[in-house]
Amino acid sequence: MPVLFRPTSPAPTAQASLRGHTLDVLGLGVRYGAFTALDDVDLSVRAGEVLALLGPSGCGKTTLLRTVAGFVRQNAGRVLIDGTAIDDLPPNRRRVGIVFQNYALFPHMSVAENVAYGLKARGEAKPRIAARVAELLEMVQLGPMRDRRPAQLSGGQQQRVALARALAIEPSILLLDEPFAALDRSLRLDMQIEIKRLQRQLGLTAILVTHDQDEAMSVADRIAVMRRGRIEQLGTPVELYDRPRTLFVAGFIGTTNRLPCLMEGAAEGMAAIRLPDGTALRVPAEAPPPPGPALLTVRPEQLVLRDEGAPGAFPVELGLALPLGGQVIREARLPDGTTLRLTEPRLGPIRDLGARAFCALAPGARPALFPNPLSEED
Repeated sequence: MPVLFRPTSPAPTAQASLRGHTLDVLGLGVRYGAFTALDDVDLSVRAGEVLALLGPSGCGKTTLLRTVAGFVRQNAGRVLIDGTAIDDLPPNRRRVGIVFQNYALFPHMSVAENVAYGLKARGEAKPRIAARVAELLEMVQLGPMRDRRPAQLSGGQQQRVALARALAIEPSILLLDEPFAALDRSLRLDMQIEIKRLQRQLGLTAILVTHDQDEAMSVADRIAVMRRGRIEQLGTPVELYDRPRTLFVAGFIGTTNRLPCLMEGAAEGMAAIRLPDGTALRVPAEAPPPPGPALLTVRPEQLVLRDEGAPGAFPVELGLALPLGGQVIREARLPDGTTLRLTEPRLGPIRDLGARAFCALAPGARPALFPNPLSEED
């Protein structure tokens, strides 16, 4: 059973601490009858950062977001903004803005009226509301459309209205619940850039819920990978990709190959392993598993084709090749039937399907080692 992540509170940057707000979740638990949606979750979000909650369906990421917003009442734990508990406050008093996947705009209201809704509900003065709405519509580039109804807008424009409405109340924390899922690919990229721009411009602290790893890795400063109601690992996109702590994270973030092997021993940060065909390898290992059956997880770019007899080279049969710009994405098969995926420069003729070749770890590659077998059921 892997050791799951339990964070310590990180220090905010000097610039972010002047503008953003911190969020701390301490020992949060949510149960629905016998089902545990959140299991003793600890999480600290720095002032002024975007943190993504990433994981498969049912892992608890949306429940965590809705608990912070006040729409779900936890069975255990606390939620704090800037060190002050907000658990007893109703959603409308938490100063938390939320942007939903389906926009949740009022169809009978104009764009300006939708943006003004939260300010009117708080009893703000009319001149203050008018000025704030004009400011936000200019910020999201929808000023000329202030009198249109949501049905007269594109999906991207509706999402901009939803974002402006969330920002109108000057939230301490901005929550984004899969906000790009209903958009096509080009609009999704545009909105990712727009939200990142506004977040940086305003110094907002934001939490993004998504099941799209590319989206999380491009938008977020840090990512919390969730599984079965717990945080499996938290770190920057580079940390999660290069140094996964569990087999689940290694497989969920990016593309990885799994090579069955035998762990024979370790010393001075290096592990000695043996592949099923007898090839002996030495690989970096910060926390190697005990001797016995293991899995070596290797990214496609960490594998290269070599000549027979090259150090650490093992035999493969070449599979399908997909030319992609200056690279070729290639499948290869080990003698035991394990399928690998690797990338190689497209420097000459592409080798034939079914040809015998040899594969090895690329210079400087740092694959990860885990015990095998390890249940990966979700």
